[in-house]
Amino acid sequence: MTVDIKKAQDVYKDAGESVIFTTLMLKRDDLEASRDAIAEFSDMSNSIINSMRIRDPEAQAHIAWGFGSDAWDYLFPNAPKPKELENFKEIKGPKYTAVSTPGDLFIHIRSKKMAVCYELMDQFMEILRPITTVEDETHGFRYMEGRSIVGFIDGTENPAGIESMDYTLIDEEQDSEFVNGSYAFAQKYIHNMDAWKKLKTEDQEKAIGRHKFSDRELTDEEKLPNAHNVVSKDEEGGVEHKIVRMNVPFSDPAKDVTGTYFIGYSKDFAITNRMLTNMFTKSDRLLDFSTPITGNLFFIPSKTTLEKIADGDY
Repeated sequence: MTVDIKKAQDVYKDAGESVIFTTLMLKRDDLEASRDAIAEFSDMSNSIINSMRIRDPEAQAHIAWGFGSDAWDYLFPNAPKPKELENFKEIKGPKYTAVSTPGDLFIHIRSKKMAVCYELMDQFMEILRPITTVEDETHGFRYMEGRSIVGFIDGTENPAGIESMDYTLIDEEQDSEFVNGSYAFAQKYIHNMDAWKKLKTEDQEKAIGRHKFSDRELTDEEKLPNAHNVVSKDEEGGVEHKIVRMNVPFSDPAKDVTGTYFIGYSKDFAITNRMLTNMFTKSDRLLDFSTPITGNLFFIPSKTTLEKIADGDY
């Protein structure tokens, strides 16, 4: 089986104007009912998505959803398992920790319209609500000029367009059973915006490693040794490896709660994990202002795998 973007879920760069991230836990009180609901959802989700795209094509809805390791073991104990699907192991650095938190099912919806995000999630949950509880639901938005909430252009180094499938879609050599699937790592951060805003612009730039207005990269001499765009890279074997990443702002401004929801899609979770290890063991300067409160790994099945789940083949 060859890599084919038409058989994959939406695991490419498209942060959307409006976003809903949802992490669910299985109730685990009736395995047969859970398997039936997941089979129905695997069968119906694509139809629901296609219907919404017909109803409102300008909304540009994009969706990806998948399974955590424990959920896969519970639902499909006799089926093959994606080779890298496991519970995320927390990463302890000298100052900060990338925490590991629970998650059985993960849904990432983005669109130009929150009404479309709502409609899709509402229909999805009609199927999933009887067998799940909500671990986390986060509503994100596109900030000014597509910037992250800390004010810098987001995703400059991301693979663009069809090129992204080279970095996100599992191929035959990696895992022949799960070609066109992907791994998603989700992490929710809360920011100390008061402290960040007190930094001078040039100090913010040194922390990120880029000019704030123009987005041009600073020279190595201008950056801090632990600047974000220095320590968040993976250069294993002397080669820079990439993933498709999105940093989505969210906020309850009256409550003074503001953060970033990070989602990273890759065909090889080891790359993402090395990036995270670099960030936390080298004390990424951005972590002085950003605290991770969740962290979990999910497998995003291809449409072919979803058909097998729907047919009961797993």
